[in-house]
Amino acid sequence: MATKIVMEALSPTMEEGRLVAWKKKEGDKVATGETLAEVETDKAVMELVARGDGVLRKIVLGEGATVPVGALVAIVGTADEDISGIAGGPTAPAAKSASRGLGIGDSGLGKKAAAPAPAPTRAATPIAPPPAPVAVVPQSPIPNPQSPSRIRSSPLARRMARDRGVDLTLITGSGPAGRVVKRDVETAGRTDAQMHGRTVAAIAAPALPDGGFRDEPLSAMRKTIARRLTQSIGPVPHFFLTTEIDMERAWEAREQLKGLGEAYQISFNDLVVKAVALALRQHPAVNAAFLEDRIRHYGDVHVGMAVAVEDGLITPVIRHADRKGLLEIAAESKVLAERAHARKLQPDEYTGATFTVSNLGMFDIEEFTAVINPPEAGILAVGRIAQRPVVVDGTVQARRTMRVTMSCDHRAVDGATGAAFLRTLKLMLENPLAMLL
Repeated sequence: MATKIVMEALSPTMEEGRLVAWKKKEGDKVATGETLAEVETDKAVMELVARGDGVLRKIVLGEGATVPVGALVAIVGTADEDISGIAGGPTAPAAKSASRGLGIGDSGLGKKAAAPAPAPTRAATPIAPPPAPVAVVPQSPIPNPQSPSRIRSSPLARRMARDRGVDLTLITGSGPAGRVVKRDVETAGRTDAQMHGRTVAAIAAPALPDGGFRDEPLSAMRKTIARRLTQSIGPVPHFFLTTEIDMERAWEAREQLKGLGEAYQISFNDLVVKAVALALRQHPAVNAAFLEDRIRHYGDVHVGMAVAVEDGLITPVIRHADRKGLLEIAAESKVLAERAHARKLQPDEYTGATFTVSNLGMFDIEEFTAVINPPEAGILAVGRIAQRPVVVDGTVQARRTMRVTMSCDHRAVDGATGAAFLRTLKLMLENPLAMLL
């Protein structure tokens, strides 16, 4: 009997998926559990598997199509089975394309991204839609003398390359399986003078006609971010607590560990994650979630670490971070960050955090405030470590300090509770040996 293959909910928050690549073609034999296609969800690229044995009789939707969960995408049956009743019936809401267009006068706000752009009232040069994604096959990341439409690249990288006039065939991809990603196009777009440190004019943005605009459909990840933020910054009553931490001893400890060899390399973010985990253990009122009619206090400490990825943000989770040593946290965070950038995280690797750390120090940010990820009761925003004038024993000295800001959900955490948590965190980071006790 024929089996319908539908777009499955491959992550807890997935509402629609984009078919990245079919791993089987019509007429191929398939077995239960075998990978049929790669699907981009709101968090990662995951596998859509067969739910029955047989032959892939029909591919209903092609690569690049975006459809809601539950939409029919393929049919598996026996080689001689009549599937006309299934293939000819309704397949679910129409797939949305990833096209873009130029228009004049109407921003298109409030309209669906898939709606065709209105005809311009003045001459405008249309921006062609990106080529359909190509199946990712492991290979060495070397330049490939093919047409740009056949180069393995992300949609954002293709758009940037087109806008900047960069030839994708000449770029060595640094993404998974040699895929060209945003940072590769940015590097390739620099002139020789820039590469040698001389100041030159920035690459011009793509020209638009007077009064014109360019609509760019939201990716699945960006849609989820937008939805989550509206669930947080509006309904959740935020308040913010900022403190400055002396990082001289932490800096010295890290330098000493670096001198012991590659096996002892840790980042300052690893130190922060460990200190946050220990502080949460001492202040369980912060390791909590607001659930409308109750406050849930967690027995386990799972620290999410915000990772900026192409076209969005994701928070891999260090589980039981309070029980793990610094080297274990360093190794795990590195692996999770790499999987996040490759869009290969599994749902259990980015769900279930009880508190989140967001670090923008590596981007030279002094301090900032972060938006809470509901239902968590707090999030810590970490700025850069810099030498600043500090009064020590009545004298002004240059000390390495770091500013952190804690965003608190006032429904679950009061000011004094958050302040006590930050005081413990400050103690840990200013005295790294305390994390070993």
